[in-house]
Amino acid sequence: MRRAPLALSAIAAVVAVSAAACGSDSSDSDTADGGKQTVAVTITPQGCTADPATIPAGPTTFKIANKDADAITEVELLNGDTILGEKENLTPGLSGTFSLNVKEGKYQLYCPGAEGGEDKEKTDFVVTAAKAGATAKATLPAGVTEQLNKAATDYAVYVRAQVAELVTNTAPFVAAVKAGDIAKAAELYGVPRLNYERIEPVAESFGDLDPAIDARIDDAPDPATWTGFHRLEKAIFADKSLDGMSPIADQLAADVGKLNTLVATTTFQPAQVANGATELLDEVGLTKVTGEEERYSLLDLLDMQGNIDGADKAFTLLEPALQKLDPTLATNVRARFTDMYKALDPYKEGTGYVSYDKVTEDQRRALTQTVDALAEPLSQVAGTVVQ
Repeated sequence: MRRAPLALSAIAAVVAVSAAACGSDSSDSDTADGGKQTVAVTITPQGCTADPATIPAGPTTFKIANKDADAITEVELLNGDTILGEKENLTPGLSGTFSLNVKEGKYQLYCPGAEGGEDKEKTDFVVTAAKAGATAKATLPAGVTEQLNKAATDYAVYVRAQVAELVTNTAPFVAAVKAGDIAKAAELYGVPRLNYERIEPVAESFGDLDPAIDARIDDAPDPATWTGFHRLEKAIFADKSLDGMSPIADQLAADVGKLNTLVATTTFQPAQVANGATELLDEVGLTKVTGEEERYSLLDLLDMQGNIDGADKAFTLLEPALQKLDPTLATNVRARFTDMYKALDPYKEGTGYVSYDKVTEDQRRALTQTVDALAEPLSQVAGTVVQ
């Protein structure tokens, strides 16, 4: 679950999307590279501006720089209510990128927090028909297109399997909550969490479904309407009472069932698979290592494993094609995943992990460094596989 403002993910198949986000990017070139065009987006207190604000359809890199806006830290490219690409956590002076293969249409750049309110937060962005004679894609090594398409198909299968398991594993947890069995509910709480964390960016693509399932109290506009896993987590581990939680449990079961229905027809572009991996690592760095996600159950290390598992699966599916496109990058990312799992090993206990309150601040910093070392090269994968 991301921090407020709540965001959708670039999963809807409206455009071929690669939101390949890097922590920083010092280049401000607006020249095309290998057939890919560049849009410079500048964030100021008044909002965000794109140069150019109209482009032809095709592979595009958005280079974003926060000039001096304290209240704005993210930029989103919207198609209606769907986020097609975004870059978050851009405080003044920082910059970053995301890449999209955009189709013809009318979009908006959304910069929440702009002075002047909602009317100033969104800026029109237009994509016209592709230029006549434009090269559709670079020539790829033999077999790469087939490998990328297979990766996208196999990832959809993986997502459906994880969500099916999520439904199965949520059912006994919900039953324990409704029965008022705190001990059993506490025992079962972590099992569906692992499934959910593996596919979290996919859930985020479906409007308010992710907030309903996974919002923390900080993200709930009104605590009285707070639902999902973390509402039940608080009742179990902090309040030590399940009074009044049956409706919350029923709603959770209904929401994961709805997610199961939605993913049955969801398809992915190869770059979207890579983007999802990057988003999962961002989740680890933003809310898991900090201890924000599982503040009552202290199962943050389990959530980390779920995010890392999901990112690793996405990368593994893309790895054969990436070895042909950029073998150095592929080898580097694989080595960093190995380091990431090794960094978690000391905290294993039984079939799970130690309580997160047993992890010292120094150890948390070390975990953060390992996450960052993986996130940086992983963020380059989507831009490499987008065609």
